Amino acid sequence: MLDLLASAYPWTKSLHVVSVMSWMAGLFYLPRLFVYHSEQVGQDGTTHELFTTMERKLFKFIMNPAMISSWLFGLCLVFTPGIVDWTSIWPWTKAAGVIGMTWFHHWLGYRRKDFWNASNTRNGKTYRMMNEVPTLLMLVIVFSVIVKF
Repeated sequence: MLDLLASAYPWTKSLHVVSVMSWMAGLFYLPRLFVYHSEQVGQDGTTHELFTTMERKLFKFIMNPAMISSWLFGLCLVFTPGIVDWTSIWPWTKAAGVIGMTWFHHWLGYRRKDFWNASNTRNGKTYRMMNEVPTLLMLVIVFSVIVKF
C-alpha cells in the first residue's frame, strides 16, 4: 500500500490541490452570498428562495464534495512515506488550520440552514467579518507547508 501511495504521489498531490482550490472557492463565496442575502434580500419572497437554492447547491454539490476530497487526498499524502516529518512543527500547524477550516465549513452549513428556515439573526457585518476566517486559515496552512517552520 505504501508503494502505491509513493508512486501515486504526484497525482494525489495534484488532486489534493484541485480539491482545496474548489473548497476554498466555496468558503469565500458562501459568506458573500450570506452578506447579500441578509442585507438585500430578506427572509421571504422569490429572491429569498433563489438565494437559498444557490446557497444549498453551492454547499451540498460543490463545497461538501470538495471538502471530503481535500481530506481524502490530504490523508493519502500524510500516509505517503517520506512526506511528513512529525517531529517538525509545520504538520501540526497545518493540521490545526485544516481543522479550523473544517469547523468554518460546518459553521457555514448551520448558517445556511438558518437562511433556509428563515431564522437568520446575523447581519451582513457578521458575515463580512467571518469571510476573513478562511483567508487567515489559508495563510497558516500555506506558510506551514511551504516555509515548513
